[in-house]
Amino acid sequence: MPNPTAAMLVIGDEILSGRTRDANMHYLAGELTKSGIDLKEVRIVSDKAADIVAATRSLAKQFDHLFTSGGIGPTHDDITADCIAAAFDAAIDVRADAKALLEAHYKRQGLELNAARLRMARIPDGAKLIDNPVSVAPGFSLANAHVMAGVPAVFKAMVASVLPQLTGGAPLLSDTLRLERGEGDVAQPLGAVAELYPELSIGSYPFQKDGIYGTNIVLRGTDPNQLEAAKKKLQQMLIE
Repeated sequence: MPNPTAAMLVIGDEILSGRTRDANMHYLAGELTKSGIDLKEVRIVSDKAADIVAATRSLAKQFDHLFTSGGIGPTHDDITADCIAAAFDAAIDVRADAKALLEAHYKRQGLELNAARLRMARIPDGAKLIDNPVSVAPGFSLANAHVMAGVPAVFKAMVASVLPQLTGGAPLLSDTLRLERGEGDVAQPLGAVAELYPELSIGSYPFQKDGIYGTNIVLRGTDPNQLEAAKKKLQQMLIE
């Protein structure tokens, strides 16, 4: 049985403008790989409601899971929660359990739960809260979409809250064969091995370091025996 699939939707003008470097995609990809969920697509959209809604509907329909990051804070441009609600035709309002979390948090800090902070308690109907042990303001899961903060520390904490609740498959394994030969020299045997082992993902990545030019061959799959057999076959063909 194939592994569940996933997509990621990164939301924010600051990512597209280059002001902020996104670290969440790299982290999520690694965690999904360990959980046996195959990340198939990553899309970045601006803080424009129509674009967020359209991307959410498209990705949620194509893949088993959709993970979003960004746009669930207290400011006027944090519109992700409203857009996710619109994408799934759900009503949205301040929810009592989310509000209670925020009230307790800001009371401990001696701060007021003002209108801006209360925006973070707006949750679509039918959604399940995602725990946030870092800054309390929750994310949420609605249908197959898991909506999380863009701040890397909070995103990581929310991923840790969500993943144990999801059914994964076989973890994706990888092995690397380093060759001091160019891609043109290894292309033919590489193609032949890829045909012999269609269930594996086999890629070639050229490198040049300290005057040495070569190619890293990376083999990925869920069956360790296939990985080992494909690596040995490739080594054999390169020697012949």
